Amino acid sequence: MSRVYEVMFIVRPDAAEEDIDKLIAGFSTNVTNGGGVVKTVEKMGRRKLAYMVRKFNDGNYVLLTVEANGAVVLELERRLRVTEPVIKFITVRIDEEEKRLAKVKALRGVRRSANVAALLRPLRLRRLLRLLLWRNRSCRR
Repeated sequence: MSRVYEVMFIVRPDAAEEDIDKLIAGFSTNVTNGGGVVKTVEKMGRRKLAYMVRKFNDGNYVLLTVEANGAVVLELERRLRVTEPVIKFITVRIDEEEKRLAKVKALRGVRRSANVAALLRPLRLRRLLRLLLWRNRSCRR
């Protein structure tokens, strides 16, 4: 079963751009050979680290969005672990988050359609509802 993952890794700050591109190409071919798909590759550039990692204060951040099964991601993580220029990495499964966001958007659509239906009600009914709601608010105080 294919799932969507975000893999962010930090490359040593003294690595050249060509070396970073080679690393990205190697990881991408690893994913595609395993039957996965690399959706996006985002080079975020050189940034300062929150704390010192392997005696480095900054590093080059790279974000890969990958659609693959668990075995491919495990192999990718293993390669990240043994690759010398990579000083830190993290993998996060985001397909559940995408499902949750889609559900929230669907609920918002239902609420909007309910608001449209409320606008189409007769004016007298809306005034009555407002009056009832206003009375309930004043009783609570």
